[in-house]
Amino acid sequence: MKRLIIIFLIAVSALAQQPRRQRVLIGGGPGEDRTKDWPRADAGLAGFEKFFDAMVARDLFSGTLLITKGDEIVLQKSAGFADKEKRVPNTPETKFNIGSINKIFTKVSLLQLRREGKIDFSKTLRTYLPDYPSKIADEVTIAQLLDHSSGMGDIFGPEFESMPKERLRDLAGYVPLFVNKPLEFEPGTKRRYSNAGYIVLGLVIEKLSGMSYYDYVRTKIYAPAGMKNSDSYAVDANVANRATGYMGAKHADANVPELPGRGSSAGGGYSTAGDLLRFTRALPKLLAREDYLRTVGDPPGVGWGGGAPGINAAVEMEGDYTIIVLSNYDPPSASHVAMNARRAHGLGGDED
Repeated sequence: MKRLIIIFLIAVSALAQQPRRQRVLIGGGPGEDRTKDWPRADAGLAGFEKFFDAMVARDLFSGTLLITKGDEIVLQKSAGFADKEKRVPNTPETKFNIGSINKIFTKVSLLQLRREGKIDFSKTLRTYLPDYPSKIADEVTIAQLLDHSSGMGDIFGPEFESMPKERLRDLAGYVPLFVNKPLEFEPGTKRRYSNAGYIVLGLVIEKLSGMSYYDYVRTKIYAPAGMKNSDSYAVDANVANRATGYMGAKHADANVPELPGRGSSAGGGYSTAGDLLRFTRALPKLLAREDYLRTVGDPPGVGWGGGAPGINAAVEMEGDYTIIVLSNYDPPSASHVAMNARRAHGLGGDED
């Protein structure tokens, strides 16, 4: 199962920071066609609803869907259970683990700090974390960390497997998982997805803002966007309406034992479909105009995704449409629904 977690986080959430004009694969695992016998949507809203009902009937999807066009809700549906043992159904108010979609909050935070003149993306990590305990800080820039070209690797591996997960409660707690690992390539020469890079970016945010990463995002992004149901909740906190993730072919095993004590600047926070819609609509006021255009485009054309066992989330902005799909099943439960929503509404879509 540990290996599956690593595979899915790399394969699914690599989209999290990629504005796109060309579609980027957001579902499935490497080397396998996980959806070859899954339903496909016919064109139009009726065709999509028939597809969605077929996904639910076959227990391929559990979660929440929200599609808007402009200011109008085109479709909003929930299916499955947030808690199977207690038979608590998913609803639009259910809070789902959104995986690496949290990385866009990290990126927005850094763009805000740059607008305030507190950071230069061309500078090295050492400039802002002078006490970082590795010479890597002298070699990689903030820009390279943001676009996954730093050469830093992942947080997963033997160290993650052996560490008691409840210890991972703040960003500093994640650092021992990767601080002694060498760069995988010379910075700027390649691009490879890096959770470790986004952990240290979160540490930069803490250093420059004087707040914890969690407080910064809560204050500077969630509050102004009106996102009252989003946060990086501790795994053992009593959180109303939080979905439990379910893993495996029969969705029988809860993923809670596999989760860190708290999510990070690389991922693992929680949100609702409504809150993520509020975030997309708040972006023009959260960012400077030029940063908004680079991040989303005009007209919008961007997709963010995240996933691991029992976790899958997709946010798509394309022209007037916003598609948000959150699931507490394995990938590609949400990304397959999002892909078919695009296809049914004439927005194109790759086979997942």
